[in-house]
Formats: sequence, C-alpha cells, structure tokens
Amino acid sequence: MKETIEFIDHKEEQSEIKKGLFRELLDGTLLTREVVIKQLPFLVFLTFLTMFYIANRYNAEKIARETVALQNELKELRAESVTIAAELMEISKQSTVAKMVEEKNLGLKESVEPPGRIIIY
Repeated sequence: MKETIEFIDHKEEQSEIKKGLFRELLDGTLLTREVVIKQLPFLVFLTFLTMFYIANRYNAEKIARETVALQNELKELRAESVTIAAELMEISKQSTVAKMVEEKNLGLKESVEPPGRIIIY
C-alpha cells in the first residue's frame, strides 16, 4: 500500500482569489455582499474619522504658520521699540534740548542757577 501525497499550490489559489476580488470590486458586486453592507456604518465612521484627522492636521499647520508670523512681527516690534527708546533718550539729553531750543528760536534761555528748595513747616 503506497500512499500518494498531493501538494497543493497555495499561490495559484491566492492569485485566483485576488483576481476574483478585483473583478468583483470593479463590477460592484463586492459592495452588494451582505458582509460589506453590515460593515457600512463602520466604514462611514472610518471615513468621517479620516476626514476629521486631515482637517485637524491642516488647522494645526495653519496655527503654526500664524504663530511663526506673529513671532517674527513681535521681534520686529521689539527692535523698533528699542530704537525709539534710544532716540528718545538721545533727544531728552540736556545738551540736545538746549540745541533744539536754539535752532527753533523759541527765545528760551538755560538757567545758570541751580533750583532752590521749598521748605514748608
């Protein structure tokens, strides 16, 4: 008694299954199967979730771009503030004020006497 052993080639079966699924997907019969119809609410949920994640990603990127733009604007405004403060310090010096009064002929004279103290008892 000799037993015969048969070898099954699973690759051929798998390729036939893939061809069958591909055909069913193209002609639409795959979508009419009862299993797929039962899973339809889950597929809709997954589609909604995917769209939500994509929208969330775009919104996060938009906020990041706005943050970078605002940080750059803040740096520029700080630099401008420092420049204006330095100019104000220069203009408020006693020698500069005296020069500006003289240039504009305001008729004001610089006091040579130090200010006096007022004492109230």
